[in-house]
Amino acid sequence: MSFFIQSLFIVIPIFFVLIIVEEVASRMIGIQVNRSADLISSLSSGISNITKDAMKLSIVIISYSWFLERLMIYKLEPVWAAVLVAIIVQDFTGYWLHRLNHRVNIFWNRHIIHHSSEEFNLSCALRQSISETVHFGAILMIPAALLGIPAKIFSIIGPIHLFMQFWYHTKLINKLGWLEHIIITPSHHRVHHAINPEYLDKNYGQIFVIWDKIFGSFQPELETVKPVYGTLRPVRTWNPVIINYKHLWQLLQDAYRTKKIWDKIRIWFMPTGWRPEDVEKQYPVYTVADPYEQKKYKTNDSFSFIIWSFFQLNISVILMFHFFTIIHLQSMTLNYIYGGLIILHIFSFTSALDKKKYSIGIELSKIFIILGLIYQQGFLWFGLEGTYVYLLIVYSILSITIAFYFYNRSKLQIA
Repeated sequence: MSFFIQSLFIVIPIFFVLIIVEEVASRMIGIQVNRSADLISSLSSGISNITKDAMKLSIVIISYSWFLERLMIYKLEPVWAAVLVAIIVQDFTGYWLHRLNHRVNIFWNRHIIHHSSEEFNLSCALRQSISETVHFGAILMIPAALLGIPAKIFSIIGPIHLFMQFWYHTKLINKLGWLEHIIITPSHHRVHHAINPEYLDKNYGQIFVIWDKIFGSFQPELETVKPVYGTLRPVRTWNPVIINYKHLWQLLQDAYRTKKIWDKIRIWFMPTGWRPEDVEKQYPVYTVADPYEQKKYKTNDSFSFIIWSFFQLNISVILMFHFFTIIHLQSMTLNYIYGGLIILHIFSFTSALDKKKYSIGIELSKIFIILGLIYQQGFLWFGLEGTYVYLLIVYSILSITIAFYFYNRSKLQIA
């Protein structure tokens, strides 16, 4: 089991506890930081992301190890010095990849999920991409390769560097004095997530603030400008899978519809949001003109349906942790099937949150796959037997029954 997977068994419970603490603290001081459907969407996105990462569904164009073998000119010692350089290089790389994701049309699709929430809280930190499948960041890590920094150090520092970006996604922590000049703080990152003209495309830093100051992208939070969160083209869905590919779908449509060959090519590499002139006139896309008039996406979900959706979310957590415990024991084909099922499950109940008719069809497909896998494995579930299998069958029957109940109830309410 990899260091990344092992760390998730510790980090995920800590994150969940901190999200609860944030909610309790916000209620005590009278500030709303969470909306139930948005919270479910954020947590679902986090689960789909780490499930996808565990399946290793990615393509590495050039690996760090390749550079290390060919470019090393000096072996930096001792270990503490190598670790220090690795941290600096990791953060520098993160800054530029982050900036690239914001500024280039095709790369925005890899990052839109993280900015899709119209709230700003700890749970939105978990909105991470499943569409980021092509990796080329090693190009920015050449300085570390020249100094002979072992790849193993980055395999440990990488996840830690990612987890350290969780804490500053909150509205409850004000400016932190002298730390504002050294590290990325909640105040800095509130600016980054805001769609106000004063804040747009600022503060790309991940741990250290120095990169933003060196490369001219730093913007402090202003007392007179309250951040408004989300994206300029609102995603208007709770489904994290759809959000992950929403921008890509727009680019594909625009590239197909535009008449100019040059526009079909350059649309992918133009600044984020750019569209061919002919397509923009004929197929307008809603864009937030005034952030202060933002109307947040919402669906009229009953309390009982929200409770059921949280239950479905917990089912995905249980399946995910079981998947992690067996992922190194079975073939990649079975890992793809299990991981795909978890993401399908998330697609199903978040589509129901959106009140989509096709959620019933997706739910039926999910149930048939579960029952089919149990039958195919000889009344087993990826190594589990007996009571566990019976519980899964009962859950399957319960899930489709309740899905039909809420679907019919929502139709009656609309009528």
